[in-house]
Amino acid sequence: MITDYNLPDNIVDILNANKREDDDTFQELIRQGGYVPPHINLLIDAISALSMGKNILLKGPTGAGKTKFAETLSSLFHQPMFSINCSVDLDAESLMGFKTLAYQDEKQKIEFVPGPVTSAMNDGTFLYIDEINMAKPETLPLINGVLDYRRTITNPFTNEIITAEKGFNVIAAINEGYVGTVPLNEALKNRFIVIDVPYIEGEDLKQLIESNTKLTDKTTIDLFVTLSTDLIRAVYQGKLAEDAASIRALLDACDLSAIIPPKRAILRSIVDKLDEEREREFVKNLADTLF
Repeated sequence: MITDYNLPDNIVDILNANKREDDDTFQELIRQGGYVPPHINLLIDAISALSMGKNILLKGPTGAGKTKFAETLSSLFHQPMFSINCSVDLDAESLMGFKTLAYQDEKQKIEFVPGPVTSAMNDGTFLYIDEINMAKPETLPLINGVLDYRRTITNPFTNEIITAEKGFNVIAAINEGYVGTVPLNEALKNRFIVIDVPYIEGEDLKQLIESNTKLTDKTTIDLFVTLSTDLIRAVYQGKLAEDAASIRALLDACDLSAIIPPKRAILRSIVDKLDEEREREFVKNLADTLF
C-alpha cells in the first residue's frame, strides 16, 4: 500500500500540525488509504483545503478512486471518518440520528442515537458524503449550516444546537450525469472546493495494481494497464459507459487473475456488470486481443 507520497516539506508540516492527537476514540474509522493520485497536486490541494477548514467535493467518473482518495486523506490526517451513502431514501434521521426507547434502572426512557453528522461534529472528525447528488434536493439544505463558516446545526429531533468541534471537515463525492442524480444547486456547490478526480492511468495504475492486488506477474500487469487505457479511450469516445473503465473493477479483475485466467476474471469483474450486449461484446473483444 502506498504510504510515502514525497509531499513537499510545507505540506508535510501542514499535515503534522493538523493530525489528530492520539486517542482511542473511533480508531476503527481511520481509513487505510492507498490512493495513487495521477497528479500529486490533487493530494496537495485537498490537504491544503482541509487544513484551512474548507469542504472539498471530489468530482469524477465512477471507479476513478474518489472514495479511496477520501480514505487516504483520513489516513494522512490520522482522522476518523464517518460516512453517508446518499440515495433518494436519505432523510433527516439518516443524517442526524433517531430517538429510541431504552431502560435505566428498570425505567423506560427515550434516548437519542446520534447519526453520522452529529457524531462527526461532536467528535471533530471527517464526514464523507458519497454521491451527494443522489440525495433529494429537500434533504441536503438541512446541513447547509454545517457546510459554511457557522459549522452549526439545529438537531430537529432534540432541538439542540450543535457546533462542530475542531478537526471536523466534510468531504463529498459526485458522479455526474447518472440516472437518479440531480445537479447541485449553487448554494450547496459554493460551500465546496471542487477537485476533479480523473482516471488513474499508465505507470500510476501499474503501481496501484502492484501495491493493492495479489497479481504479481509483470507481463499480465502490463496487459491490464493496456486494457484500462483502451477502456478509458472507448468511454471518452462514447462507445462504453463509465462503469466499463472503473479502476475498482479493474483491480478486482487483477486480483482474480492471480488465481483464474485473466479473460474469465475480466468477464466476472467488468463484462457481466455492463447492461448492453454491445458493450459486453466490445470489452470481450478487447480482452481477446490482449490475453
